[in-house]
Amino acid sequence: MTIARTQLVSPDITSYYHCVSRCVRRSFLCGDDPFTGISYEHRRHWVEQRILALAKIYCIDICAYAVMSNHYHLVVHVNRAKALQLSEREVIARWGQEHQFPPLIQSYLTGQLSASEYPACMKLIAIWRERLYSLSWLMKELNYHIALRANQEDQCRGHFWEGRFKSQALLDEKALLAAMAYTDLNPVRANIAETPETSEYTSFKRRFDALENNQETPSGLLPFIGNRSQQQTSGVPFRLIDYIEWVDWIGRQMREGKPGYIDHKHPRIISRLSLNQMDSLGLYSRLEKERGLWIGPKQRLQHVKSLLNRQRLHGITI
Repeated sequence: MTIARTQLVSPDITSYYHCVSRCVRRSFLCGDDPFTGISYEHRRHWVEQRILALAKIYCIDICAYAVMSNHYHLVVHVNRAKALQLSEREVIARWGQEHQFPPLIQSYLTGQLSASEYPACMKLIAIWRERLYSLSWLMKELNYHIALRANQEDQCRGHFWEGRFKSQALLDEKALLAAMAYTDLNPVRANIAETPETSEYTSFKRRFDALENNQETPSGLLPFIGNRSQQQTSGVPFRLIDYIEWVDWIGRQMREGKPGYIDHKHPRIISRLSLNQMDSLGLYSRLEKERGLWIGPKQRLQHVKSLLNRQRLHGITI
């Protein structure tokens, strides 16, 4: 039975989510279509640039992404606190980057709003504020834009995406780490890239290229901030160097087909999260095989089941 999106995505439960949207056609979203011989590789750039552009408008931070041949992955942080701190004019400015203003808002901006119009104006701004941290609205505007451009290029009509996007709620840091690594290693897993840093149109390559240019966090991506005890509290709760080492280790296990092999350089993030390599590799593998809607420890899954008043929960226990 279909589960309401309001239950699948709730900032009260967790602010981190792994999302996937898949193309419905046989023809590819990106890459080379072996059936027609046509290359759609340029569409990867469309998707990546659209993700980064919307990240500057919405209060939804991008932790990781990967644009594949017929689907893409996103790991996001829903930053409701940031949206609630915006002033009315900041909300209008963000929403106006992608949408036209109705006369009511035009009057507000020019100082010509009457007293009787003020409540309706504030109600509209409140709606926009909620949309700025709505994962459904972000995915809708991302997918609509790409579908429109692709349909125009293909000179056809109809659905471009498979129904609504799929999402998994990431209930703790272990689940977040696994989902980010799974996303960043998708091209390696699909044998279209040899290493994460050569995987085109991924957040890992974008972060790696930024480091080579002495830039720690590239535009549009959520920064790594290490321990939450640091002064900066908004960011991925790992150290970037630890994450790079961890993705490299996981990737080598996958490519060489030796899940039992442990490198002599253990990622420091493992000990900080009280994980061992085999447990982490097992969780990563389960993300490939199982499609749980919630991912987290047993206690957190029980808490979610209680909050949603559900008898069963399609989750992955870690």
